[in-house]
Amino acid sequence: MSEEQKENTQNEEIEETTTAEEQVDVETEVAEAEAPEEKEASEDVKDEESKETPEEAFELPNYSGDVEGETYTFDQLQAESEDYTDEEFHELAGMYEGTLSEIEEKEIVTGIVVSVDDKYVIVDIGFKSEGIVPVNEFSNKVLDNLQPGDEVEVFLDRVEDREGQLILSRRKADILQAWENLEEAYETGEVIEGHIKRRIKGGMVVDVFGIDAFLPGSQIDVRPVRDFDAYVDRTMEFQVVKLNMQAENVVISHRALIESDLEEQREEILETIEAGQVLEGIVKNITDFGVFIDLGGVDGLLHITDLSWGRVDHPEEIVKLDQKMNVAVIDFDEDSKRVSLGLKQLQPHPWNDIDIKYPDNMRVQGRVVSIADYGAFIELEKGVEGLIHISEMSWTQHIKHPSQLVQKDDIIECVVLNINEEEKKISLGVKQLEQDPWEDLLERYPVGSKHKGEVRNLTNFGVFVELEPGIDGLVHVSDLSWTENIEHPNEAVDKGQELEVVILAVDFDNRRITLGHKQVEDNPWEKYAEEYGLGTKAEGTVSKITDKGLFVELPLGAEAFLPASKLEGDIEDHKEAFSEGDTVSGFVVKFDESSKTIELNQLESESKKEASKAKKKAPKKPENIETGTPTLGEVSGLAEKLAGKKKEEEENED
Repeated sequence: MSEEQKENTQNEEIEETTTAEEQVDVETEVAEAEAPEEKEASEDVKDEESKETPEEAFELPNYSGDVEGETYTFDQLQAESEDYTDEEFHELAGMYEGTLSEIEEKEIVTGIVVSVDDKYVIVDIGFKSEGIVPVNEFSNKVLDNLQPGDEVEVFLDRVEDREGQLILSRRKADILQAWENLEEAYETGEVIEGHIKRRIKGGMVVDVFGIDAFLPGSQIDVRPVRDFDAYVDRTMEFQVVKLNMQAENVVISHRALIESDLEEQREEILETIEAGQVLEGIVKNITDFGVFIDLGGVDGLLHITDLSWGRVDHPEEIVKLDQKMNVAVIDFDEDSKRVSLGLKQLQPHPWNDIDIKYPDNMRVQGRVVSIADYGAFIELEKGVEGLIHISEMSWTQHIKHPSQLVQKDDIIECVVLNINEEEKKISLGVKQLEQDPWEDLLERYPVGSKHKGEVRNLTNFGVFVELEPGIDGLVHVSDLSWTENIEHPNEAVDKGQELEVVILAVDFDNRRITLGHKQVEDNPWEKYAEEYGLGTKAEGTVSKITDKGLFVELPLGAEAFLPASKLEGDIEDHKEAFSEGDTVSGFVVKFDESSKTIELNQLESESKKEASKAKKKAPKKPENIETGTPTLGEVSGLAEKLAGKKKEEEENED
C-alpha cells in the first residue's frame, strides 16, 4: 500500500468518525428536545439520589490529557508496521472486533463484575469500555455476596454520554425485569409471591418484584375479610389478574388461587348434593334476610325463616360470623346451582303433641312478642305462639288497646282457652286467672236492692255509676227524679258525686246493669193522683211567674201550672197582679204522670167541662194491670219472680 493510499484511508476513517460523533450529538439533542419531561424527570431522580446519598454520588473522572509511558504521533500510527503484515493486521483486528458484543441501548445486558468498592461496581458488558454502577442501586443482600467475576444484569441506559462514559443502571434493570416477570406471570397464570406492605382504602398494597401492586379486599379470600390489619407484613402467593404496563397498574388476587383449589371440591359437592342431606358449613356472611353458609366451595342461603321455629328479628340472634354449624339441605336448583339450607329442620317441630303439652285451662307463662289493635301475641316456646284477644284481657275493664295492660317483651301468665291444631292457633286469656265477678252478681246486687256508687261519667242519655271496681250501671235520665223534668244529667248530678241507686235490672248476656235513682223514694205521683184528681180544687203558693202563666207549688210538693188565660177576673197583666209567694187556687183540669204535668183553671164552668172531657179520653185500666213507673215494692216483687223463673229453668235443665 502506498503512502498516498494510506493517508487517504486514514482521512476517510477520521471523517467517518467525526460524522458519527456529530450524528450522535444531533440525535442526543433531538431526543432531549423531544422528551424534555423525561429529561427533567431523570434529573429529578438524580437530584433525589444525590440528596439521599451525597457521599455516594456518581462522579466522572476528568481527563487532563497527560499520559504515562511512550507516546506516538498520528503519522507514526498510520505508517506501516514492521511487526505485522497487512494480512496479519486485518486478522488481528477481526479477532479483536469479535470480542466486542453487539449491544443496543435501553435493554438489559449481562455483564461481569470487574471490581467492587465502597462507591461503585465496575461492570464489563463486552463493550470497548467498562460501565460504572453506584452501589446504592444494589440491594444489601446482593451487594454483600457480589464478587469480581460474578455475572450481573444491568440496564444499558446509554452507550456513551458527552464524556464518553458508558451509562449502566442496576435499578432500571430490576424494574424492567420485574415488569417482564409480571407480564410473563399474567400471560401464563404463574403463581407469584408478594409481601403485603400496608392497608389502603379498598384493599392492600403488595410488594411484588419490587413493584407496588394492588390487592382488592374482595380478592384476599373467598370469605369476607373483617380484619385487614391481620394481613399486613405477611408474605402470600398471588395471581396477576390485571396488568397495564403503560399506566403502571398491577392488580393481583389471592382469592383466585383459593377458588381454583376449591373448584374440584365444589364440583364434587354439586354432584352429590341433594335435599335432606346434613352438611357442615361456616357462616360466611350475615344479612337482614338470612345467612350465607360456605359448604366448602359452594355457598348456600339459610333464610331467616329457616333459622328457628320461633320468631327471629335478625339472624345475629342465632348465629355469628365464622361459626361452624350443621345445616340441612332443603332444596337444590341444578340450573342456577342455588342451595337452600335450613337449621330449624334439624329439630323436632314444636307443634308435635301440642294438645298434650298445652291442654285447655292450663296456666302458662309466655313473652309478649307482638301487639296488635285486636290483641297481644304470646310466645310460649320457640315456634309456639298464642293470641290473647282484647276481649279476653279483663272481665270488667273496657280496654281500648292491649297496650293498656301489656308491653312488648313482658312475661305474663295466661290460661289456654283452646287450640286449633290445623291452623296452628292457640287462644289464650288473662281474665280467666280471676273469678268472673258476674257469676255471683245477683247475690251481691239483687234486683231491687239499694246501693251507693260514684258517678264515673255523664252522657246525654244518663249517668254511669260505679258500684265496685269494674262493675258499672246506668241510670237513665228519666230515672233521676220523680218530679223534675231533667233534660241533661248535669242538671241533677256531678261527676265524682256519690249517688244512691236501686238495681232495676241485670242483663247477663250483654253484661249491663240498669239502675235508678228516683226509685230510692216512693213514687209521689200515686199520692198526687189521689189528692189532685180531675175536677179537684187545689190551693198553693206561686213559685214562678212567666209570660204564659203561673207555676203553683201544691202542698204535697207537686207543681202545677195555671195559664194566664185561665185566671178569673179581668186581669190585664198577671205579672203585676201576682207575686211569688201569693196564695192561689184552681181546679185540676189536667193530670199527666208521664209528662209530670198538672194544670189548673180558676174558671169553674170551664174547669168542669175540661175535667169531664179528660175523664172520657182517659183509657180504662183492666183489673190487676199495673201502670206507670214501678215502685220499689214492685221492683222487689219483679226480682222475686225473675229468681223463681231462673230456678225453674235450671231444674228443667237438670
